[in-house]
Amino acid sequence: MDNIIALAKRRGFFYPSSEIYGGLANTWDFGHYGVLLKNNLRDLWVKKFVLERRDIVMVDSSVILNPKVWEASGHITGFNDALVDCKSCQYRTRADHLIEAKLKDVKVEGLPVEKLTEIIKTNKLKCPHCGSSDLTDVRKFNLLFETKIGMVEDNKAKAYLRGELAQGIFMNFKNVVDTMRVRMPFGIASQGICFRNEITLGQGVFRTLQFDLMEFEYFIRPEDWEAIFEIWKKEMWNWALELGLPKEKIRWREHEDFERSHYSKKTMDVEYEFPFGWKEMWGLAYRTDYDLKNHMKNSGVDLSYRDPKTNEKLVPHVIEPTFGLSRLLITILINAYHEEEVNGKKRVVLKLKPSLSPVKVAIFPLQKDEKLKTKALDLLNDLKKTYICEFDDSGNIGQMYRRQDEIGTPFCVTIDYKTIEDETVTVRNRDTMKQERIKLDKLRGYLVEKL
Repeated sequence: MDNIIALAKRRGFFYPSSEIYGGLANTWDFGHYGVLLKNNLRDLWVKKFVLERRDIVMVDSSVILNPKVWEASGHITGFNDALVDCKSCQYRTRADHLIEAKLKDVKVEGLPVEKLTEIIKTNKLKCPHCGSSDLTDVRKFNLLFETKIGMVEDNKAKAYLRGELAQGIFMNFKNVVDTMRVRMPFGIASQGICFRNEITLGQGVFRTLQFDLMEFEYFIRPEDWEAIFEIWKKEMWNWALELGLPKEKIRWREHEDFERSHYSKKTMDVEYEFPFGWKEMWGLAYRTDYDLKNHMKNSGVDLSYRDPKTNEKLVPHVIEPTFGLSRLLITILINAYHEEEVNGKKRVVLKLKPSLSPVKVAIFPLQKDEKLKTKALDLLNDLKKTYICEFDDSGNIGQMYRRQDEIGTPFCVTIDYKTIEDETVTVRNRDTMKQERIKLDKLRGYLVEKL
């Protein structure tokens, strides 16, 4: 994992946030290639689950909602982490992290605080910061970030940064039904930043205070939930494979009763085998009619759906596929990271699928010659109309290849003196390092086929 984080910082995928002031725990900033990779993943998600379908539309809701939304949804009382404090040094840590670090075979997710306290005391677990065993009982802390609206600080000014996208979708359910001519079953998709005030381990952008989510609520008849749940299981699994994740590194795991969120009747996670163990990558939940019914009750607004064919009126149930974009990005980097030995030297390469690669083509003049540079820049300007490309003439050819290998660029094109003579270029494949001589007027067709 250290290699991945080092590469990410060295090559501009992500950096520790506020680093010149010592940073801020659990916050990261995305650099140029991280932004491009995130954009590629987001665009593929929209294409796969919205644009290629006829039953899903999109909304983009506010990060700050009326606080009554979170009261009605149950997040004020039910959205918590179990934490423990050291009485000696006041260090605070998540109880599940403390237990899992020492007791590898003990499954603790979702256990009540009393049971967590019992495990910690029985096994005489110590503070990871100072080594003291004088720890408090485990207590629950709410994960919603509080903020204030306006200039007067009182309870009326209290608001929350959203902890999930779902509530913004439910707030717009009636708007979508009234304006978009949707027919059940249908979905409302959303993507954007969410916030959770949680303690995390040093695992890069795997779990952070601020993170990108992509999810949709799929509205169904209650009697259809099991069949549609299975359909979305298959869709999510297939997309993971399309992104290049190997079958042997992913699995489904169903939550036990005590693990499930307060709104869920059934939850399953797509887990990936990270360097630090099997952890959740995506989630799939059956939220029943919990949210719409609670918002109807608390707002007084009718959020039922009327079937245009039968005139039947019902409150839809909901299947929720959730995709963590920030977490997917680190998963993709881990999966693509390879170290090889070439001519006695270590070669680091990101073997990303071309559709994911931040840069598709890099163009180099073989030497610092104005004729070669001009030819290379002409080619760059032509290809940039179609692909994200880079120009580089800042080192020898080996150094330039290695830089592009480390950001996952599938093809490098070299302009040399033979190019001036016969209009051919050398195209080098990232994964095989094989080089081919291609006519310039055939290059675009070659890249279209390969990319």
